Amino acid sequence: FVRSEGAGMVVLKRLSDAIRDGDGIYAVIRGSAVNNDGKSSGLLVTPSRDGQQAMLLEAWRQAGISGSDLSYIEAHGTGTHVGDPIEVGAIVDALRTSGAVRWVPLGSMKSNIGHTESAAGVAGVIKTALVLHHGVIPASLHYDKANPEIDWANGPIEMVTETRTLSPVEDGKPRLAGASSFGLTGTNAHMVLAEYGKSAYPELQERSSYL
Repeated sequence: FVRSEGAGMVVLKRLSDAIRDGDGIYAVIRGSAVNNDGKSSGLLVTPSRDGQQAMLLEAWRQAGISGSDLSYIEAHGTGTHVGDPIEVGAIVDALRTSGAVRWVPLGSMKSNIGHTESAAGVAGVIKTALVLHHGVIPASLHYDKANPEIDWANGPIEMVTETRTLSPVEDGKPRLAGASSFGLTGTNAHMVLAEYGKSAYPELQERSSYL
């Protein structure tokens, strides 16, 4: 667990307004969910696997997708022996529950810049938006030894240890990615982002001149 300090800022705007105004668009928010499982694990500072799974499934439901639609997941990933197995286990449970049929790449901004405390969530969202915008997943650093409490062999997730290109999806649909962030007292949050491309939102492109 490496503490660091930071601040992050994102500009939120309705997609139709951003297109009308000619703004640079890094990603489109498709859905999100927040819950709190601070009591369900028995200890206030210990996360709950079931609570995190429920939060992920709700975020994906809000976005109208299943886990198998995701091209990348940005984990909270503090690097602790207790937190990481619970988080990865919840992701695996949620992916399998939603019918994931392929392995989903997993990474965490904290391996690159440390845990920026209250700015950790927005840092993960910014990274995820940039992953979609550039189509590249940066390597998670300092991953020398896998956590033995995590079953990496049976998927459906895989750690991104080398920089890689984001896989394309079928039918020209926008690629999707999820970003998670958790609070010390049991608050869980997950956001689903989609890459922006003119071909992915033709109805807005056609209307942008008068929106």
